[in-house]
Amino acid sequence: MSAAESTSQTPPSGVGVPIAVDLDGTLVRTDLMWEGLVRTIIRRPWRLVGVAAALLGGKAAFKRAVASAGPVEAASLPFRRDLLTWLGEQRAAGRRIVLATAADRVPAEAVARAAGVFDEVLASETGRNLSGPAKAEALVERFGKGGFDYAGDHPRKDGPVFRVARACIPAGEPWLERALRDRDRPIAASFADNHSVIGAILRAMRVHQWTKNLLVLVPLLTAHLVLDAASWGRAGLAFLAFSLLASGTYLLNDLHDLDADRAHPTKRRRPIAAGDLPISTALALAAALVGGGLAIGLTAMPPAFATALVAYLVLTVTYSLVLKRRVLVDVIALSLLYALRVYAGAAAIEVPLSEWLLVYTLFVFTSLAFLKRYVELTRRGTESVERVPGRGYVPSDAKVIGIAGPAIGLMSVMVLALYVQTPTVESLYASPGLLWLLLPLTTWWMVRIWFLAERGEVDDDPVAFAIRDRSTQVVVVLMAAVAIVAWKWG
Repeated sequence: MSAAESTSQTPPSGVGVPIAVDLDGTLVRTDLMWEGLVRTIIRRPWRLVGVAAALLGGKAAFKRAVASAGPVEAASLPFRRDLLTWLGEQRAAGRRIVLATAADRVPAEAVARAAGVFDEVLASETGRNLSGPAKAEALVERFGKGGFDYAGDHPRKDGPVFRVARACIPAGEPWLERALRDRDRPIAASFADNHSVIGAILRAMRVHQWTKNLLVLVPLLTAHLVLDAASWGRAGLAFLAFSLLASGTYLLNDLHDLDADRAHPTKRRRPIAAGDLPISTALALAAALVGGGLAIGLTAMPPAFATALVAYLVLTVTYSLVLKRRVLVDVIALSLLYALRVYAGAAAIEVPLSEWLLVYTLFVFTSLAFLKRYVELTRRGTESVERVPGRGYVPSDAKVIGIAGPAIGLMSVMVLALYVQTPTVESLYASPGLLWLLLPLTTWWMVRIWFLAERGEVDDDPVAFAIRDRSTQVVVVLMAAVAIVAWKWG
């Protein structure tokens, strides 16, 4: 039900009746305590001991410690915009708007200032945790029982306040409004979410990015083990281990980049940044995914694969925390992450890794890593001198990247040409001369994707773009067909 709809349970006009509004999960689609904890873990981990010690002083003292250790940028929080607009309208009509929250007073007041619609703030302070019954008591003392309307999102935490309010304003889960109506509570307005938590989890895990982990299958193909069932089984486990680990690190990266993502025109829609996925859920899910990936690698796979998997985890975390803000180092790190997948694929099926394949992979993915930065920079306009948030580049760097990226990509063609002439190829393929056809296919594809980037037709993730690009799919099929024909027919 929207704010404009009415039913038999909708109360009379609320002109003159104050509106008390919960903060966490209601006004904003997140929880300030978890926001502060994440910022503390990432930016000031040495303060975690003091934060934990504050628990001895009770919940209110703990919240104050978290607010102090991990201050939140209030203006960047994912506000529930439909509710905020409605509150502004109600305030313009003469109603008093009160922020009533169990969050600590310091961040609560910052949020109230950022929202710009509140006349008063009731919040937790040292010695008083304004949650549940305590909040209901404070509001009744301030406005009288039935003397205010209340906006909340949680049936248990907000239940005591809903019971003493004149009318309820449910926000968040659609079933909350039905639950309140079942209890004969009048509804003044409703602001239900229309997203699925399962959908948010899958988007945060970036399941579509699992296609990148198909690189672990490349050694199986180049070693001509496509008919070996045991090799496919180990390669499948390698794919699963990398996919779980990658999804876990995506979640950790998004938690680390909360503020930067919220300032980005497209990344602000990521589930954690947008508040579609609670931070507490994201942390638990990240731990489960990383743990699951490592469990597969450490217990069911050869030691060399486990080593590669741990190296991937360490490099990914280091990239998220440090390396992605270092010019050029970030590109090298990205290309190494792809090369590690290929190395791990060979380790999983216990075959020697071709140095030619590894170098070819490094050149291709270094070019794509440069392409990723090129797209980010050109979308900001090359005349700007401001650094890209969370990166070490300025937009004018796109000129150099636009030269280096294609050149490095075309070096992969040179590596392929040198490989075709080696004695190894003659021993592996019945018609090695056919492999020369791979060169024009690789050249066409590499030049084309940079052309598309220059035209603004490639998105922020070139690898994902390439995977779903129809022309790329055709080139991959043609290259596979050439390799198969060269292998089997002579």
